Amino acid sequence: MKIVITGAAGFIGSHLSETLLASGHEVTGVDHIDAHPVKFVKEDNLRDALRHPSFRWLAADLLTVDLDALFADVDVVFHLAGIAGVRGSWGASFKDYLDANVLLTQRVLEACKRAPGLKKLVYASSSSVYGGGDGGAFSSESSPTRPISPYGLTKLAGEQLCYVYYREFGVPYTALRYFTVYGPRQRPDMGFHRFMKAALFDEPLPVYGNGEQTRDFTYVSDLVQANVAAMRYARHGTVFNVGGVETASVNEVVRRIEALAGKPLKLDRLPEQAGDPFATRADVTLAKRELGYAPAVSLAEGMAKQWAYIVRLYGKEAKP
Repeated sequence: MKIVITGAAGFIGSHLSETLLASGHEVTGVDHIDAHPVKFVKEDNLRDALRHPSFRWLAADLLTVDLDALFADVDVVFHLAGIAGVRGSWGASFKDYLDANVLLTQRVLEACKRAPGLKKLVYASSSSVYGGGDGGAFSSESSPTRPISPYGLTKLAGEQLCYVYYREFGVPYTALRYFTVYGPRQRPDMGFHRFMKAALFDEPLPVYGNGEQTRDFTYVSDLVQANVAAMRYARHGTVFNVGGVETASVNEVVRRIEALAGKPLKLDRLPEQAGDPFATRADVTLAKRELGYAPAVSLAEGMAKQWAYIVRLYGKEAKP
């Protein structure tokens, strides 16, 4: 099939590109890497896909590119592009989140509406649509969606836009709610990447709150499996949780990274941040039943792979 991936130079998009190429698909990857503050990370993400004869690379701003031309003969669109992260979504930067997560999604849906051969749009959503949690219950797809951050609000708006375009125009979408994805190529602003880089360079690391916050951690290859299954899913207008094998607290993650690095982390304890949920736990029963989703990578295995990546990425060139 002919596939377009928005955000293809990103953490998840680059892994998904390689998996689809290995399965014999033609992939067009679109991303705006010149605007990225750590451009060399995105370039590193792309290095294997760019060698593949069935990969077409388009460096472009999706807010201005001609999406009708891009989607004219595609079978599947994976819409992964956007701005992630809870803490940066407050204040004046909220406009950037609206542009990247709401306006862009609406532009993608308009183009999908007009794409004559489109079989599936897979939309990347987030567990942030659920809001906070006390750790005592799993979030299922039927749980209330009450975001506690502007970021979560924009991802929920994207989901609802998908539903509107499905209901009114038949855009064949499936949405996946990602729960704290980690692994090689994770964005530099994300937790494991920041923690491991700090360990590698003996840098002080800010830890917000008491460290007992827990997350449902999803290894990137498990998430890619869910995306491929969603592409093949015959029904439309659906949403699925995508979680991992296990949950862990921030303090436990710190201990595991200290073991991988063979030295203690220099922690800077700071107050809790607005919009950070205390706990996330995914009920993936529906994804297992409908998509055949079967997360398999343990936290120990996945963190070891990410540590090896961090050492390779920064260790030889010692980039700050």
